Parts: sequence; structure tokens; C-alpha cells
Amino acid sequence: MELTATAPAFNQSYTEDAFERLFKEHFKALHAYANMMLKDEEQAEEIVQQVFLKLWERREQLNIQISIKAYLYKSVHNDCLNYFQQNKTRAKYEDYASRSGSAEAGSAAKKLELKELEGRIADALDELPQQCRTIFQMSRFEELKYKEIAEQLGISIKTVENQMGKALKILRVKLAEFLPLVMLWLSNRFL
Repeated sequence: MELTATAPAFNQSYTEDAFERLFKEHFKALHAYANMMLKDEEQAEEIVQQVFLKLWERREQLNIQISIKAYLYKSVHNDCLNYFQQNKTRAKYEDYASRSGSAEAGSAAKKLELKELEGRIADALDELPQQCRTIFQMSRFEELKYKEIAEQLGISIKTVENQMGKALKILRVKLAEFLPLVMLWLSNRFL
């Protein structure tokens, strides 16, 4: 970055002593200016120090033809604006990441819960008496009506009703901690 204009101000001929005097002369006012813009003393100090550091590191490439004071204020001003832009971009990214991350985490948690629920349901079904399990599976998974189950198994509708009641009671007890999820799982199976 090369600047041009007129009037000698700062160039490579500055010694460390001259640079230190320049720093001491302008630091407080530049810090106050940056703090007025940022409303953050630490960040204002950081920006002013960075402006002086860049000035020192680039002293051989710079050809400042305006007053050094104007150059320093313009640099602090621009760096404060860049800081605002970076924070705005960072805030948008963090907001997006937190929303998408929590959505992904929520989705993953739901998948794990449903996976665990399906495993617990399978275990609970295995613990049901044979006829009770068969009737429950025909009703809930094959979506057969009680009359159809009774005809296929050669038993009365009343027996089917009793066995379903027994199955639901046992499952309710075995899956009590998952009851809301069980209801969701069962309702999703029939949608």
C-alpha cells in the first residue's frame, strides 16, 4: 500500500527513538478516538497498537505525503470499521453455526432416542407371552383389525381384545420412561 501526497511526515529515515516519540505523542488521543468508536477500551488499545506496529513494519514501503497525524487517525478509523465488519460476519456465522449445530444435535439426539426406543420396544415385545406378542404385532405392525386377527388365529374377538389389553398394560409398565416417545413412535408407524 503506497500513499502519496505532499509534506514530509514519516518515512524510513525515522529511527526507533523518533518512532517512540511519535507513539507517545499520539497514542492517548488515538486510543480515545478508537474507544469512542468501539466502546471497548481493550479493543481500542489493540487497534491503536496494531496501527503503530503496521506503521513500523511498513516504514520502508510507505511514502506518507500527508500529515502523520491525519494518516494515523485515518488508519485507526479504517481498522475500527474493519473490526466492526469482522464482528458482524463472525456474529452471523456463530448464529448460523449455533442454530444449525443445535438443529443437527437435536436431530441426532432424536435419532438416538428413537433407536434406543425401538430397541427397548423390541426387548419388551420379546418378554410378552407368545400369543399376546403375536396379537399385538398383527394389530400394530400389520394393521389388522381385531376381527381379522381373531379369524386368522381361530380365536374369539374377546380373546384378541383381552390379549391386546394385556400387551398394552405390560408395555406401558416396561416402557414407562419412554411413554411420550412410544406414543410418537406408534403414531408415526401409522402415518
